[in-house]
Amino acid sequence: MAVIALAGGLGAPGVTTTAMALLMTWPLPEGHRVVLAEADPDGGAVLPGALQGTLGNTHGLRNLALAGRQGQLAEAFWRQLVDVTDAGSRDRLVLPGLYDPAHASAMEPVWKPLASLFAGIEAHQHDVIVDLGRRGTTGASAVLARQADVVLVVARNTLRSLQQAQVRLDALRELIGGTGEIGMLLIDQGPFSKEEVRKTLGVPVTAVLPWRPREAEVLSDGAEQPRRFEACELMRSGRSAAVRVQELVAVRRSRLALPSPTARVVADAR
Repeated sequence: MAVIALAGGLGAPGVTTTAMALLMTWPLPEGHRVVLAEADPDGGAVLPGALQGTLGNTHGLRNLALAGRQGQLAEAFWRQLVDVTDAGSRDRLVLPGLYDPAHASAMEPVWKPLASLFAGIEAHQHDVIVDLGRRGTTGASAVLARQADVVLVVARNTLRSLQQAQVRLDALRELIGGTGEIGMLLIDQGPFSKEEVRKTLGVPVTAVLPWRPREAEVLSDGAEQPRRFEACELMRSGRSAAVRVQELVAVRRSRLALPSPTARVVADAR
């Protein structure tokens, strides 16, 4: 299993929507789970968006700040997870982010133990997708990117978005060095091809997702699902992207002689 971090630049490149698309399409062999952790210091979007405020502010990162100070982070973590599947199978889970950016300072001592927790549960048949948002790769929360198997910068293939992505990529190269894998997920809204982006920014484009605002609103704002939403272009591309990310992790671990995500036999985390 693996820890995958997603980061964006200025503006709204679609990091959280992309993270939700990966969460909902992530291939899950029997007994496996995937967790999306909203770790953007600027605040989370899933509670007021995809979940439409149905849970209020009862779940999320803020509750882990107090638990961390009391040495109860691991126990509290599982209580904060929200099942986003209609079947209630608890195999696709969200850790909602901060509902007020003013609470970000309280999280500073928690980011490092939280990164270690992610690294621990991935050994128990859990993949973890970390939504770092715009600022999550800087400051105390940057440890989440440093300890991830793969960091993917989400950007639209427009000039403005790609210029912001270049800034983020330069910072990530300095932050991560040779310890992690860096790639890109492109949102196909602009004129630049995957190959042009790769050559210009010097980073592989792991996958391309279509620009489909109406389909994306289901994931970002909890809009009513159209018929056969699971088969729409955005979700099909999400499935392909998830497979490509898993392949990227497997290649990295093979290169570093780490256990493969598909070969490790582990006990249940609970």
